[in-house]
Amino acid sequence: MKKIQILGTGCAKCQKLAENAKQAAEELGLDYEIEKVTAINDIMKFGVMATPGLAVDGKVLLQGKLPSAEEIKKLLG
Repeated sequence: MKKIQILGTGCAKCQKLAENAKQAAEELGLDYEIEKVTAINDIMKFGVMATPGLAVDGKVLLQGKLPSAEEIKKLLG
C-alpha cells in the first residue's frame, strides 16, 4: 500500500493537491491511503519549506507547486 502524504496547512492548493493525488491513485488502480500532514513542525520534518508538498511513503516528490493528476500519475506510476 502506498502512503500518499499531502504536506500543507489546509489551504485551497493543499486541498486541490489531495484531490489530484486521489484521482491519480485511483486511475492507476493503486492500493493507497492519503494522509494530510498539517502541523508546521511535522511539515518541516520532511524538509519542505514551500507548500503544498507531496510525499509518497515518506519521500518528498514535490513541493511548492500544484501538479495535475496526470503529473502525479507519472510520479506514482
